[in-house]
Amino acid sequence: MKAPMTLVTIVTEGLLKEKIIALLRRNGATGFTITRSEGEGSRGVRARDFEGPNLKFECIVSKEAGVAILDEVGETYFANYSMIAWLTDVLVARDTKFVDDQG
Repeated sequence: MKAPMTLVTIVTEGLLKEKIIALLRRNGATGFTITRSEGEGSRGVRARDFEGPNLKFECIVSKEAGVAILDEVGETYFANYSMIAWLTDVLVARDTKFVDDQG
């Protein structure tokens, strides 16, 4: 089965790893992918050897859950951490893999 859903992408400092995982789970993510990332943005190049790597989090959720995640990330972290986050509309196969059966 195919269904429209939302891909949430968050790129941030590695020290937020456990907090972002908890935020994703709290907002309905049934799974996620984390990859190390490098780059440069408005805050310049980070000294990754000292601060650790940037991480990119990706998860597929409902549109409502994606908006809730983006809102919470913005309210909680944007002011004090190097972070960018966005939502992308996606069409997924096996949409039941992205639904929390536990409630």
